[in-house]
Amino acid sequence: MGEGLIATLKRFWPYIIKHKTKFFIAIIGMIMAAIGTSASAYVVKPILDDIFINKDEQMLKLLPPLVIFLYFLKGFGKFIQVYYTEYIGQDVIRAVRERMLASILAMQMGYFVQQPSGELISRLTNDINRIKNVVANMIPSFIRELLTIFALTFVVIYQSPKLALYFLFIMPLAIYPLSRLAKRMKKISHASQEKISDLTTHLTEIFNNIELIKAEAREPQELKRFQKHNQDFFELTIKQVRTQEIISPLMEVLGAVIVSLVIFIGGQEVIEGKMTTGEFFSFMTALFMLYTPIKHTSKLYNQIQDAIAAAERIFQIIELTPTIKSGTKAVPANIEKICFEGVDLAYEDKKVLQNISFCAHKDAITAIVGDSGSGKSSLINLIVRFYDPQRGKVTINDVNIKSFDLKSLRNSIALVTQRIYLFQESIAVNIGGEEYDEARVIDALKKAKAYDFVETLPQGIHTKLTEAAMNLSGGQRQRLAIARALYKDPKILIFDEATSALDKRSEAQILQTIKELAQGRIILLISHNIRSITFADKIVVMQNGKKVCEGDHADLLATCSIYKELYNKN
Repeated sequence: MGEGLIATLKRFWPYIIKHKTKFFIAIIGMIMAAIGTSASAYVVKPILDDIFINKDEQMLKLLPPLVIFLYFLKGFGKFIQVYYTEYIGQDVIRAVRERMLASILAMQMGYFVQQPSGELISRLTNDINRIKNVVANMIPSFIRELLTIFALTFVVIYQSPKLALYFLFIMPLAIYPLSRLAKRMKKISHASQEKISDLTTHLTEIFNNIELIKAEAREPQELKRFQKHNQDFFELTIKQVRTQEIISPLMEVLGAVIVSLVIFIGGQEVIEGKMTTGEFFSFMTALFMLYTPIKHTSKLYNQIQDAIAAAERIFQIIELTPTIKSGTKAVPANIEKICFEGVDLAYEDKKVLQNISFCAHKDAITAIVGDSGSGKSSLINLIVRFYDPQRGKVTINDVNIKSFDLKSLRNSIALVTQRIYLFQESIAVNIGGEEYDEARVIDALKKAKAYDFVETLPQGIHTKLTEAAMNLSGGQRQRLAIARALYKDPKILIFDEATSALDKRSEAQILQTIKELAQGRIILLISHNIRSITFADKIVVMQNGKKVCEGDHADLLATCSIYKELYNKN
């Protein structure tokens, strides 16, 4: 069956073995189908010799019901096999797809920066569908056809070992070209799956940036790029078809050679009286019936190479190992402070933070300011553990955050950024999750100054949002994101340019809410508008990845020239 197929089956075996009872029933069905097929070839001999030549009336009464029974056995066996293998296959694919997504979700943020989303979507959809067809259909059919081949080969050898010798000698000659075609098929399949990933990635880019494409009249350029990917995929698909379909004429020629030899030699055997007409036609029937499963098996084996290539890509995802490892400690109920202690951070070869040290305390608002690219958001990435520092550490109550369980850590933090993430669900679900508390949702919306506009929507808080919440304005989307953070009632509340899409009046209202929320929690506030955050208890000034000043607004105006320059620019 080939090393690649065996290796693929071994990888899927832990998922399949859970259905051992169903798998056993499916095997029984395959055996029934194989017996029914081979036995129906064998009964040709008594039908011809006993009924039509010897005119045996007893056999005339016995054989027709036997033929009906054999075809029933074949049909019922195939039904059992198809039903149970389809059940197993579909469940295996469900489990593998869930395992793939779980593996992807466990990866660190750096992985998603480097890996195009279209590539991941392609592996979860296109690649998994190729595997589904193999697990549910191809491999069971492959096994059933092999069993049928073995049973029919037994009939062929039993009826005439001499004639069977020609068949058994010529058929192995097909193995070499078939194995070469299988290797070529696997190589083309790899390239084809990479190309469909490129197509999916490009389509994702187009739909995510449709406003920019239309605003800059880039439709012709994007269509041209897509046409190039599409043409490449078309050419690879044609190569697949050519490689796959060449099997049929190859098997046809081999089959014709075998049949011609059998007719010539078998005819001589019948003429010389060494073989009865019934034996010869039983042999020929079995031989003709053998041709179909052999041809089908050859084609299936070639098609399975496509799935082996997909399986390799799937298990590359399943076997991913995240670099951000979860600790075991629960985050303390009372968080007094978060500290950066001599922290350095680099994204690949680009250093974004150098020797950062400062603390943010409970019951206080700490603002982080600086020009674009100064490293403000990178500090937040370290707190949430999207990344880990190359040097130094981030601590909560003097304990390295690497020691804390990731879920516990992130459940203690609410993050609101410039980029708004809303799902195609109701406003209530977006704010409070599937099991939301309606009173708490309304309270969070009121604090975020969002309830007034939500009330005017057709179903209020139960109004379903469209994709990317395009049925709301930018400011409305941002207020919903703030409401979601407030609903969570976190110990650490982070606003990363969270009021950037709001008008002055709404921004002032949200900032007033932030001041009221400071009691009992740590608040970190990043804003390009320095004049709006002068009320902060502590302001940390960043420049080129370094902390240059720290203090309250009055102190910094008096002692920090960089802060004063930033303040005057606003």
